[in-house]
Amino acid sequence: MKRFFLEIAYDGTAYHGWQLQPNAIAVQEKLNHALHTFLREEVETIGAGRTDTGVHAKQLYVHFDSANKVLLDNPNRALLSINSLLPYDISVQRIIEVASDAHARFDATERSYEYHIHSTKNPFLINKSWLLRDIPDLQKMNEAAQLMLGTKDFECFSKSNTQVFTNICTIKEARWEQNGDGFVFHITADRFLRNMVRAIVGTLLEIGVKGKPISYMQEVLESKSRSKAGTSVPAHGLYLTRVIYPYIQLNLDFETR
Repeated sequence: MKRFFLEIAYDGTAYHGWQLQPNAIAVQEKLNHALHTFLREEVETIGAGRTDTGVHAKQLYVHFDSANKVLLDNPNRALLSINSLLPYDISVQRIIEVASDAHARFDATERSYEYHIHSTKNPFLINKSWLLRDIPDLQKMNEAAQLMLGTKDFECFSKSNTQVFTNICTIKEARWEQNGDGFVFHITADRFLRNMVRAIVGTLLEIGVKGKPISYMQEVLESKSRSKAGTSVPAHGLYLTRVIYPYIQLNLDFETR
């Protein structure tokens, strides 16, 4: 048996997130089925993390084990074949052989997300970006975002009753930028709690749209209370954009997308 990583991308609109669900369709179910059909063996995939219903991924890594030699002998054919078995809104970008103990979830050292907002009605952005009529104050939100940098307890942005061993995360980047008539929030950390990015964006909009002071962010962080933070923004504006591993080279094709 050999272990492989797949670099995948997907539009999450039609799915109840990445992870298998008992009564709903998830991205993992579609990928497992395609791999089972192509390899003619049972396949269990493990992803770098979960994404919620409606969230998109420009880059997500998963690992699985297989004894099928076609993955090594003809990886290009394997890539084409697996993609032909997947629905149009899921694609495999790369197949990478890795060490037998490599782990898509536990070995990831860094993850990045984007949240997209647009301010004028655009039918081509439905389910891809959140329509916000108000124009936010990017300078205030960027100043508030800087207060999150570093290693901190982010319980205030975590979904309630989640079973995690710690709420400590290290945020390396948190910033807004304008993109035409829209706005994009970029955030990078070693790990994220459930619902964390959407709660952070909602909290920053309390400052940038609703007029709360920049110090509100510090108050939320110190409270460690989800009820003090802003409302979670809709899922369809959120994208997982990058996952970093110490032993996988960056995909230059991905970097230019």
